[in-house]
Amino acid sequence: MLNKDEIKSIIPQREPFLMIDEVESFVPGESAIAYKNVSADEWYFKGHFPGNPIMPGVLITESLAQAGAVAILSMEENKGKNALFGGIDKMKFKKMVVPGDRLKLEVKIIKRKGPIGIGEAIATVDGALAAKGELTFAVV
Repeated sequence: MLNKDEIKSIIPQREPFLMIDEVESFVPGESAIAYKNVSADEWYFKGHFPGNPIMPGVLITESLAQAGAVAILSMEENKGKNALFGGIDKMKFKKMVVPGDRLKLEVKIIKRKGPIGIGEAIATVDGALAAKGELTFAVV
């Protein structure tokens, strides 16, 4: 299990935009399983939505991307680099994510060619599908 400090040693994101709290497991270049503990104190809940806090889908997607970045940027040849979005495809949101949820983020790298790759990304809460899609990344 990687904690936030260990995660920061792999990916460049920092608070308030570090969207994963711990990494359960990862295989460099292949996969990662991470978690986001969704707190009522998250900065985005002040406006999304007052009285009805829901984690924005784009931030669920970003959380998944950061989990995938752990898998890609932990590869020896990618240390110190960044993984940027190249595309988001087939992303579907199936469940609202709210304060108190523990978001499980699973990313499997399904294709790589040079600095470009695609990750199959799945986010769940208590086993229920919250979001699923494909993320294209470019390592720079």
